[in-house]
Order: sequence, then structure tokens, then C-alpha cells
Amino acid sequence: MPSSPPLRADQAATLTPAPGGAARPRLGAVLLVALGLVVATLLAAVHVTQGSASVGLPELLGLLAGGSDDQSAAVLVASRMPRLAAGVLVGVALGVAGLVMQSVSRNVLASPDTLAVNAGSYLAVVAVAAFGIALPIAGGGAVAFIGGLAAAGLVLALSAGSGGGTVRLVLAGSAIALALVAITTMLLLLYPERTEGLYAWGNGTLAQTSMEPMLQLGPVVLLAVAVLFLFARQFDLIALGGDTATVLGVRVRRTRLIGILIAVLLSAAAVTVAGPIGFVGLAAPAIVRLIAVRVPGMQKHVLLIPAAAVMGVIVVLGADVLLRLAFGGQAAVEVPTGVVTTIFGAVFLVALALRARAASDSGTGFVIGAGLSRRGRVLVIAASAVLLVALAFVSLLLGDAKLLGGDVLNWVTGQAGPLVEFVMNTRAPRVAAAILAGAALALAGTVVQAVSRNPLAEPAILGVTGGAGVGAVLVITFWPLATFFGVTVGGLAGAALAALIVFGLAMRGGLASTRLILIGLGVSAAAGAVTSMLIIATDPYNAAKALTWMSGSTYGRTFPQLIPLAIVILIAVPLLASARRELDLLAFDDDTPRVLGVRLGSTRLGLLAVSVALTATAVSAVGVIGFVGLVAPHAARALVGSRHALVLPLAALLGALLVCVADTLGRTVIAPAQLPAGLLTAVVGAPYFVWLLWRSRRNS
Repeated sequence: MPSSPPLRADQAATLTPAPGGAARPRLGAVLLVALGLVVATLLAAVHVTQGSASVGLPELLGLLAGGSDDQSAAVLVASRMPRLAAGVLVGVALGVAGLVMQSVSRNVLASPDTLAVNAGSYLAVVAVAAFGIALPIAGGGAVAFIGGLAAAGLVLALSAGSGGGTVRLVLAGSAIALALVAITTMLLLLYPERTEGLYAWGNGTLAQTSMEPMLQLGPVVLLAVAVLFLFARQFDLIALGGDTATVLGVRVRRTRLIGILIAVLLSAAAVTVAGPIGFVGLAAPAIVRLIAVRVPGMQKHVLLIPAAAVMGVIVVLGADVLLRLAFGGQAAVEVPTGVVTTIFGAVFLVALALRARAASDSGTGFVIGAGLSRRGRVLVIAASAVLLVALAFVSLLLGDAKLLGGDVLNWVTGQAGPLVEFVMNTRAPRVAAAILAGAALALAGTVVQAVSRNPLAEPAILGVTGGAGVGAVLVITFWPLATFFGVTVGGLAGAALAALIVFGLAMRGGLASTRLILIGLGVSAAAGAVTSMLIIATDPYNAAKALTWMSGSTYGRTFPQLIPLAIVILIAVPLLASARRELDLLAFDDDTPRVLGVRLGSTRLGLLAVSVALTATAVSAVGVIGFVGLVAPHAARALVGSRHALVLPLAALLGALLVCVADTLGRTVIAPAQLPAGLLTAVVGAPYFVWLLWRSRRNS
């Protein structure tokens, strides 16, 4: 279990119990919790007046005063109160779950999201629905608990280590969550009838049809929170450190296990009721801890637990109130509340990253093998090129309609029949799109890793891919008749804005690896939430459209649509080839390039601009595909060493191979049904990412 210190000394103070504490400080802390209850009550009062029906405060007050308005009563009982009760239950559960996870792991970034608990629970629930198993609410909660517990256990095992535990936890959780979400999305696409409505639910929604879920799971949440009070003192002592707590008589391992089990149970209850509402478990307890630093006597868990519960309710109800104020009662029914909380939580994650102490880059440097011999390096590059050509040819043959080699040759020479002509005219652009997008994303990842000197950086993790997705979806949403060039321009603008935010904020005080990754993950989460909100708000009944775009697909591509991507690659390749020396130096340290006359600022900016252009055009062509920019450069360095003269061409070839294989499998394995290529790259890339984390954990 991660035992690294929190991000800052003032945050560490929130994990340390106050020594003693007089009655007056404790009274002040109690009054502050009471003030939070008042704020939550006021939000609840506003919340119950909002909705799609024309029932406002006067009607509800009249009903409470003993009136007999049947319409108002029906609205209140059937819609308003269940939604309010769901918000309260979810807020309490996630707020307390996040607090406990942070306490037992001594990590201020631990939460149901960063431990992949929500993703594991979501997958378990969708899997049960996809295979046609009908469960009662309590049974669904049990399934969600098992899925969340398995995910949390894996993340905690991967994030344990002697150093970098904070960023390691977030990275491990993000990788596991991406893999689990990819598998979940596959199930949603393969079983659309059985999983109808689960996509929007998967973004976290408070919409309810009755009070039954809250009545069944409410007692579970209350009992779990009550049990946590029995361990409040042990949590206080664990905050001092495992050795200190052991000396003071705490059975640390048992207490941590109980804390994680209860936190996962709370998270599973929240997921069962409302789906995975993002970042509440991170933001609510973190806000409470920041306040507790300035309130004497509030650092004890006997007060932190109720304070986190109240703050969770404030965050959830506040997000739902803002959602319905912004979109109106009817539109807010389709737009999930979790979208708002994810955006808020992502901003909070970025804020925490900016407050973080700059981590030493020595602990996150490149882990590169010696590579092959000189002859072996040339051979592996040549073999990769030959393999790519062979794979492209095989990909043209495979699909829902199988072709022969002679059919392809006839098509090339213009002698193919109508059926072969039709199949090749739709399949050949897809193969070309996969190869070009894979090469572009791999080159972009190689550049980003060298410029940031971070082996775990890649366009998707740093939010650049998500930004391109937002830009492209904005164009598609508000200009349905826009040309593909317009979509590409939108993707380029979104990617540029995301890169500007991530690298601009990370540059403050130096391009520290920890800060860069945390900011990138925050921007990536916010971009994904905004994209989901745009698609659901404008086309709520077309989940396949959202899933296909967010999962990356070559479906329906044509050769003219690939022209922008091909042009950018043709421009980027010679530019990067001429900058191979600068990439070698930037990946080493900051001092050596300066001594050798490299202008760090302008060189970094120019290389990042090339990376952004490659990412944006690739996303505009095939949608959001992750992990290619991570896996391909790493594999290339392991084979040919660290010189970018060899890494760049091999990474491009491996990236093209990876996406081409994923696209071919997606078109053939379950033909005539199809799976987006991005899902398969995530299923392959996430375990590789996990392996990198495991290897760095072992080395540390």
C-alpha cells in the first residue's frame, strides 16, 4: 500500500491528528460542520424546486402546509425526492469513501476514481446486464463491490513503492481504469439492447424512478459510516506513519484493510444508485482537509468523517443544481450529473498538481534497455517495414467479406468487378487511416516523452488527444455540414489549447514530471467529460455515436478525409529527422542542451507544435485512440536504444502496426459486427503501461 508523503507540508498536516485540543477549538470545528449542514440543506431546498415539470417553490410549500395538489405531490414523490435522496446518498458515500482511502494510503490523491474503484464497479454492473442476468438492487450492489474491490487491490499493489507514490497511484489507477472502461465499452457496443441507457448512466446520473434503491442501500451506507467512527482513532494514528501507529498499539495492516473494504463498499453503493459519478471522492475530502488545516481540532477523523460526508453532499447537489440551471429541467434529464463533477474534480486535480512540490526527475527517467546490436537495429527496422506492408495487404483481404490476393491486384489495376470494387473502396481507406494514424500518434508520443523527459507521457495521458476530441466534436455538433477539413481544424485547435494549458501550467517552476502528469490527467478527464456532455446533450439517444468516436474507429473513412493527416506526416517527418539531435539532448537533461547551444524554450515549443499537429489530425481522422504514443516509443527504445535517429522510424512503424492490427481484429473477429480500434489498443496498451509501472516499482 502506498506510503509516500502527501504533496505538501500543509496537506500533510491534515493527515496528522492534533495533539490534544481544548474544548473551544473542538467546538469551532463542530460549528463548522454544522454550517456545512446548513449549506447542504439550502442546496437541497433549491434542488427540490428544479425539474422539467412546472412545479416551483410556492406549490411545494403549499403541499407541505397541508395542501392537496395531486400534481405537485406526484412530481415531488415520483421525481424530485428520489433524485434528491440519490444525491444525498451518493455525496455521503463518495465523500467518506475518498476520505478513508486518503487516510489509509496516506495519499491525498487517493479516491474511488484514482483507485479505479468506480471503473471496476461499472464494468461489473455492465457485464451482468450484458449477459442477461437480472439482479435485485442489493445483488447489483454486491456485484459492484466485487468489481471495485478487485480494481482497487490491483491499483494499490501497483502503486506501492518507495518513491513517487502519489503520481504512481494516479498513473496506475488511470491505466487500470482505461482498460476497464475499454472492456465496458466493448460490452456496450456488443450488447446494445441489453445495456440500453447504461452509457449515460456510466457518466453518473441522479435520475431515479423510485425511492427503492435509496431505501435498500441507504442503511448500508449509514452502517458503513457508523463502523468507520469506531476506527476513527486508529485512522488518526495511521496518519502519523505505519511504524508509529504500530508502536501505539494499532494493527495497521488490519485497519487499512478494513478501511479499504468499507470505502469500496461505499463506492459500490454509490455506483449502484447513480453510476460512477466522477471525482467527488477526490474533491470533497481534499476540500475538507484544506479547511481542517486552518481550524484547530478538526484534524481528528471523528470530525473529518462527517465533514467529508457533508462536503460530498454539497458537491453532488451543487453540481446537479448548476447542471439544471445551465441546461434547464428537461435537458438536464439527459446530461449526467457526473459530467459536471468530473469537470470540477479535474480542475481541482490540476490545482493540487500546481500546489505540489516539484518531484525530482531522476526517479522518473527513461528505463531503456541496451537495445540490439548495430546490425540487429537495422534488421529490426527493415523487418518492421516489411511486416507492415505484409499486414496491410492481409488487412485488405480480411473483413466481413473475404477477398483473395488477385482481387486486390485487379482493384489496383482497375479490372475488379463491382462487388470487389465496392469492398475495396471502403476497406482500403480504413487500412490507410489505421496506418497513418498509428504512425502519427507514435511520433507524437516519442516527441512528448523526449521533450518532457517523462517515459510515461503520451498525448492521451497528457490531455492533448482529449482536447483534439473536444475540438472535433464541437465542429460536428454545431456545424453538422462542416467538411472534414473543418473537423480537422477544430481538432487542431482543441489539441493546441489542451497542450497550451498542460505545458503552460507545468512550466511554472520547471517541467516537473509529477506536475506534468497530474495536470495532463486532469485536462484529459475534463476533455472526456465535455465530449460526453456535448454528444449526450445534442443526441442523447445515439450512444453508439459517442462510443464509436470516443473509442477510435476507422469506419466510414475515405481517402480525401486522410489528406490532412498525410500532409502533416509528410511535413513532420523531415522536421523531426532534422531535430533528432535536439531530441536526444532534451531527453537527457536541461543543462547539456544549453551548453551545446540549443535554445530550450523555442526548441521545445516547436517540437510540441509538431506533436500537437500530429495528434490533432490523427484524432480528426480516426477518433480518440490511446496508448499508441506510449507503447510504440517504449518498444522502439527497448529494441534500438535511445538515439532518436533510430527511435523515430521504428516507433512510427510499430505504431502503424499496432493500430492496423487492432483495426483488422476489430473488423474480423466478430464480423459483421465491429469493434473500434481504440478499444483494442487500450486493452493491449493498458497492461503494457501497468507492466512499466510494476517494473519501476520493482526497481525502486
